[in-house]
Amino acid sequence: MKNCELLAPAGNLKKLKLAFYYGADAVYAGGKNFSLRTFADNFTDDELREGISYAHALGKKVYIACNIFARNADFSVLEDYFRTLREMGADAVLISDLGVFRACRRAAPHLPVHISTQANTTNREAVAMWKELGASRVVLARELSLREIADIHAYVPDMELEAFVHGAMCISYSGRCLLSDYLDGRSSNRGACVQACRYRYEIRTSESKNDGWTEVQEDERGTYFLNSKDLNMSAHLSELADAGVCSFKIEGRMKSEYYLATVVNAYRRLMDGGDLAALEGELSAAAHRDYTTAYTLGDNHETVSYDNSQTKGTCEFIAVVRGYEPASGASEQGRVFAEMRTRFYEGDVLEILSPSEHFQKTVTVRNMKDSTGAPCPDAKRVQEVVSFDCPYALQEGDILRRRRK
Repeated sequence: MKNCELLAPAGNLKKLKLAFYYGADAVYAGGKNFSLRTFADNFTDDELREGISYAHALGKKVYIACNIFARNADFSVLEDYFRTLREMGADAVLISDLGVFRACRRAAPHLPVHISTQANTTNREAVAMWKELGASRVVLARELSLREIADIHAYVPDMELEAFVHGAMCISYSGRCLLSDYLDGRSSNRGACVQACRYRYEIRTSESKNDGWTEVQEDERGTYFLNSKDLNMSAHLSELADAGVCSFKIEGRMKSEYYLATVVNAYRRLMDGGDLAALEGELSAAAHRDYTTAYTLGDNHETVSYDNSQTKGTCEFIAVVRGYEPASGASEQGRVFAEMRTRFYEGDVLEILSPSEHFQKTVTVRNMKDSTGAPCPDAKRVQEVVSFDCPYALQEGDILRRRRK
């Protein structure tokens, strides 16, 4: 697994840097247009340039999503966009539409193309055809089993295969959904999904006995029969690698910084040989729905979450570390400077989320001061940077969290 790539979502420039800090080998991001996550912050052209330069300085990669299903009017600017991405040094572009693929090859023939999961690539002949057309990687449809993936790899061994391993899943086939457009006029296939599958629904069925309707409900909460569970393949990474997958993809360009750090950190440690039993609990530390392995292990009829809400996770996101001041004397402790995200108090025990050896260590909040240096027993001002004693030399980007009782 050490030769496999850990691919993380980057909804904005801050999250791009955070993903790399916690161990991602590459990120996928979207510009302000042509990406299937228009509700994410996304990147301006200047931010993309900065993000790509930042990644390359670390020896890491940035892939740009351009995976809408295009209409005729889109092509007047698409080719210029591909030329711009090539000039920026983007490592690849994600495409699902054959016309967009053709435009990219014409405008930027040396820009590597990855075929998005939206293209619904479910068989070896389709992968072979994308190879012939010049694609360098295929993001496989989420409906495939390990056996099918291995068969594809054996048939097209020189094609890179990428697969999702973690995160929210669309109830529709590889994400090609019409429900959002039908109910709200916002097209999922052009990046404006309102996640209508997460709504509460009521089914009414006609009965032959009478002319009326009978309401069907799961229980007093309603019926969430379109609400997919979240994917979690943490226990099966070696099997995916053996089947030929070279890139493990995490979903979540619209997820929080805390979610991103938690999940990327856990998968990085697993891929580097960390203990599965010890790390599986990490994937419950951030909000998520019930987990599933989807179809990777074969047919699965238990992929729907009939509960509306996500679990809150076993930990609360308390603060992001913004700096550390070492102790000035042998008998003193250093001080951590943390940007508050959830209210906390003097005496609270906080746990450290970090890619370093300080991971999961705890610190008790003592001698807390506000941004002016005044004593502060209660950190309640949102995003204020407070400081308190800490024996560990934490780094910017480390996160402090509090275990839920």
